[in-house]
Amino acid sequence: MELNVVVPSKPDAKQVLNVSDQVFDREYNESLVHQLVVAQLNGERQGTKANKNRSAVRGGGRKPWRQKGTGSARAGTIRSPIWIGGGVTFAATPRNYAQKVNKKMYRAGIQVILSELVRQERLIVVENMTCDAPKTKHLLTQLEVFGLDDVLIVTRDFDDNLYLSSRNIPLVDVAAVTDVDPVSLVGYGKVLMTLDALKYLEETLG
Repeated sequence: MELNVVVPSKPDAKQVLNVSDQVFDREYNESLVHQLVVAQLNGERQGTKANKNRSAVRGGGRKPWRQKGTGSARAGTIRSPIWIGGGVTFAATPRNYAQKVNKKMYRAGIQVILSELVRQERLIVVENMTCDAPKTKHLLTQLEVFGLDDVLIVTRDFDDNLYLSSRNIPLVDVAAVTDVDPVSLVGYGKVLMTLDALKYLEETLG
């Protein structure tokens, strides 16, 4: 299939680029994309929440009072969940929320997401995207040329100046192509990708 490549210095001038149908023209698979997004979000959960159950609470090694004759309810330990300072009945324990996603499934999912971005005209390919200095105003000027205010900028290598320029702009983020993931690709209104980054994805996913 063909994609238009925009030249930043001449926004009206576009180059036509032939790309792989396998990477940029796959049929949409909602369940696959959903599984990748859920797996990534679950993997980012800390899973460190914990409570003490009755066996983990300190003390309570002896019976507080005799079984009968006191007029009080029977009690075997002060660590009982019904006691103040006792253990938690259904105590939370640390757990790992990570879900395994095999390489073949992950590769196919990224292909499906890229293909859907192309169909929805949310993928913009530019010849290059750089900032000579970490200036927010400079980056805003470049984004205004494309009419973008909610965008993920993907470059071949991490660009410090581009990243520093984007930090104070809401809904704008910068990432190297090796760091893109399903959540970041679907989470922004548009994806602005440099030509080098696009070719890298095509070679890697093809």
